Amino acid sequence: MTAYLDHAATTPVRPEVVEAMLPFFTDQFGNPSGAHSVGRAARQAIDEARDQVAAALGADPGEVIFTSGGTEADNLALMGAYATGAGSIICSAIEHHAVLRCVEALDGLTCPVTSEGVIDLDALAEMLDESVAVVSVMLVNNETGVIQPLHKVRRLMEKRAPKALLHTDAVQAVPWIDVASMAKLADLVSVSAHKFGGPQGVGALIVRKGVKLAPLARGGGQERERRSGTQNVAGIVGMARAIVAAGQERDALVKRIAPLRNRLVDTLLTSVPGAFETGDRPQKIAGNAHLCFEGVESEALIVLLDESGLCVSAGASCSSGAMEPSHVLTAMGITDRLALGSLRMTLGRTTTDYEVDVAVKAIPDAVARLREIESQQ
Repeated sequence: MTAYLDHAATTPVRPEVVEAMLPFFTDQFGNPSGAHSVGRAARQAIDEARDQVAAALGADPGEVIFTSGGTEADNLALMGAYATGAGSIICSAIEHHAVLRCVEALDGLTCPVTSEGVIDLDALAEMLDESVAVVSVMLVNNETGVIQPLHKVRRLMEKRAPKALLHTDAVQAVPWIDVASMAKLADLVSVSAHKFGGPQGVGALIVRKGVKLAPLARGGGQERERRSGTQNVAGIVGMARAIVAAGQERDALVKRIAPLRNRLVDTLLTSVPGAFETGDRPQKIAGNAHLCFEGVESEALIVLLDESGLCVSAGASCSSGAMEPSHVLTAMGITDRLALGSLRMTLGRTTTDYEVDVAVKAIPDAVARLREIESQQ
């Protein structure tokens, strides 16, 4: 049986989500832009889903824009805000590439982080002035799981760049923290359904009232003229069902998973010489276990672990396969040699003792094997 510890990459779709989506692949197939009864039924399903997503994220229904996922939501937030001609843009150095690539394309600036993977607030204060239009700081880092201090970022912005918009990529946050309370600090909030038990290919961007945002996709004017294109009705319905369930079980999930994560990390730190935990654990979400192993390459390690029936990743799943140190770890000041041996193990709703048992046995064996091979070369 496969032991899956890669929930930050994607999560198993909840059975109740599949059940909620199925009718929209069969008899309830209407285009929500249609004026007839079949189309109106699809529109009603989207409206109800929008209400549920809004409530879960502390927003009004009119502030929810459905997208194809987190990447599109990030792009729409940053490119759309920039296109209004408002000014310059800043993001943290540890953002997901969906944010970093946008900021690079717009000639923006990146703010450094501390060795614990938290945005450097002193550096940010120096960078902020009235010419800044958008600041993007993720709520939870997708590699290390470190929670960023959005309230402190917002406070700095109010003092030094009061007209700037705050965007947060909250893609990794929904299962673990109350996004609704944190998201109220931001003007733009990105989420993705498949990170909390929903389907792949659907997400949302919260756009607060009064925020100017130019569309990236033009056409029929769906999603309040901000994201044209026929909506993914089944995906949107599934996302709503998933986000409601995630909110209902959040406290119980954190309480159950944190001890499993701690056992996983503490056992590996004890049993593997040269193992290093990134970030400050109390500042992380409960489901993240991120370690670096000196003297091994993570890509080779992942292959061996996969052969042992353990699914993990080297960092952000969308960048796996590139033999380069993680930009997140580099920004934290971790050496290339250590960063190249990084391993991201992420727990979730379906994780049990079994997955942890497999990991604490397979990982020390695989690291020892790779080090032995390296010593013989």
